[in-house]
Amino acid sequence: MAATSLLIDNFESGLSAPICLTWELTYACNLQCVHCLSSSGRRDPRELSTREWMSFIDDLRAIQVFYVNIGGGEPTLRPDFWDLVSHAVGNGVGVKFSTNGSRLTAERASWLAVSDYIDVQISLDGATADVNDRVRGEGSFRTAITALENLAHAGFRDPKVSVVMTRENIHQLDDFKELADRYGATLRLTRLRPSGRGVDVWDTLHPTPDQQRELHAWLVAAGSSVMTGDSFFHLSALGTALDGLNMCGAGRVVCLVDPVGDVYACPFAIHEQFRAGNLRDSDFPAIWRESPTFTHLREPSPAGACGSCSAFDVCRGGCMAAKFFTGLPMDGPDPECVRGHGLGTAGPRPAPTVDHTRQRQVFIPLPDIPLRPCHESPVA
Repeated sequence: MAATSLLIDNFESGLSAPICLTWELTYACNLQCVHCLSSSGRRDPRELSTREWMSFIDDLRAIQVFYVNIGGGEPTLRPDFWDLVSHAVGNGVGVKFSTNGSRLTAERASWLAVSDYIDVQISLDGATADVNDRVRGEGSFRTAITALENLAHAGFRDPKVSVVMTRENIHQLDDFKELADRYGATLRLTRLRPSGRGVDVWDTLHPTPDQQRELHAWLVAAGSSVMTGDSFFHLSALGTALDGLNMCGAGRVVCLVDPVGDVYACPFAIHEQFRAGNLRDSDFPAIWRESPTFTHLREPSPAGACGSCSAFDVCRGGCMAAKFFTGLPMDGPDPECVRGHGLGTAGPRPAPTVDHTRQRQVFIPLPDIPLRPCHESPVA
């Protein structure tokens, strides 16, 4: 425990290079997921060129970034996607890319299976088509399963099945694990954030307090067999800390680079307030090391309203982006605080800085979970 605390202390002051760098290659997407954190859909004409992205990769190599998470939008829609992946891997920068699977053909799966330093993450938000397709679009479940089948047949080792946990799919936790096991994949669960289009469905889709407790118990039992990427450290206040670093790494160990070269402190905080610079104005190493935005985030910050809570050392006030986009104070509790402290007076909800939505998908909640006060507040 002492060693972990020391590690967190070191990480909070920032590292010389990010451990987890999310690179959103394009805003173009052939789906319209209701919770898309980057409000993707249309390609932005200002997107960086192939040459500019190649130079970015070279900068990552120079500061010893050992891998990047490539996403979007749907990154495989960029004609130069595979060339950029090859350039990264050829220069010692490993690649994990997230995809809806629509471009992951049998031939491409075979290419991936013999490539080094590439990890593939298939996005699913339901263990069945009826649950998944209401969030991600009609036919998206079948597309994702076909991609997993192609990877399995090609002999690709250990793909990831990435799931955003919502009010409507937590009852499928065992089904998700069974589905991942079926294709030789690792299950990765992430938290729903009110970022991008997610702000529109937050009140409808974020898990209830009972579901949060169910998820926590399930993750504790699953241990290291399920990945979470420190998404759920706010649940550690329930009494058992989850595997992982359990801290907000925004601007300290993680950041995001978007398709037009803007650098943000966190993949879930795409807003001008958390913008640290642009790759066309300065190279990435300079932004990471010298940006006033990052410097501020790395300064010691008081516990604020959470300081008197006995769970602060494990929860640490929760998710910065979740608080910001629900209009809660940044030094206050998480909106999903499991002790019910995140229910204070919220201000206006900030609008996302960017929105490339083509046409918003209409989302109609399932009727089997009535919305009562106790679903929003454990003390109601």
